[in-house]
Amino acid sequence: MPDFTHRRCPTCGTELSDNAEGLCVACLLCQAALETDASETGSVSPPSEAAPTLEAVAAAFPQLEVLELVGQGGMGTVFKARQPKLNRFVALKILSGKFARDERFADRFLREAQLLARLSHPNIVTVHDFGQSGGFYYLVMEFVDGVNLRQAIRAERFTPEQTLAIVPKICEALQYAHEEGVLHRDIKPENILLDTKGRVKIADFGIASVMRWTADGASAPLDSPLPAAADSEERKLTQTGMVLGTPNYMAPEQVERPSEVDHRADIYSLGVVFYELLTGELPLGRFAPPSEKSGVAENVDQIVLKAL
Repeated sequence: MPDFTHRRCPTCGTELSDNAEGLCVACLLCQAALETDASETGSVSPPSEAAPTLEAVAAAFPQLEVLELVGQGGMGTVFKARQPKLNRFVALKILSGKFARDERFADRFLREAQLLARLSHPNIVTVHDFGQSGGFYYLVMEFVDGVNLRQAIRAERFTPEQTLAIVPKICEALQYAHEEGVLHRDIKPENILLDTKGRVKIADFGIASVMRWTADGASAPLDSPLPAAADSEERKLTQTGMVLGTPNYMAPEQVERPSEVDHRADIYSLGVVFYELLTGELPLGRFAPPSEKSGVAENVDQIVLKAL
């Protein structure tokens, strides 16, 4: 791993400490643009339903000070809020109304939210609370004050050293989640955050599914099969909304064989992000190895291509 102890930011000259993970966050935050649109990121189409109003959300969550709308996507809407009793900011994610209209969703949401709330890793956004209130399904999560990788990429091209500081943190977080039986299913730059201290956080496990969930509610090993009964309610719950992800970052099996998706799909998606950070391009069609597009060493090619 490169030593960042005595490196300096090429923009402002600030010395980069060893815990800054190769990033001058002040410059990154200053230069970061607003979210890119779907045509640039390959994201799914914008949400078809309007975001709930600030007033409606505030009425449904009297225990919170709902401050502002911070983002909206296919899975729901995120508000910045404050918990007065704990004097901390949180991210309040209101899930899309289409889920509330699905009779099977309540059970699936309860099971998955309980598992997600148990995830505790420094590189995963923490889930503090979840439930249903005022007609909304919601998640209360750690608020990350910073930017996502998409914004950072738009602000300035990442160096190989910066990329090699970030990617191992994502690997550690994904390995932890996979060992806990959770898939992310939508690893992409928009879902990888950098806070004001340069720490990496994976966000939006909201569409994650339990990879292996047996009939008695116990987590099974990653390589064990799903329950065999085709009519198993557990199987239906686990596989609800099968094709999940973002075009260009999805592993082929997420489209072709969504019922067979496992942790390798997240590794593939990370490979796409890794390649994009190194080269500024997506690995589409016949693509050159990263070492031909950037200053990275050739041994990194093996890692990226293996992930893909």
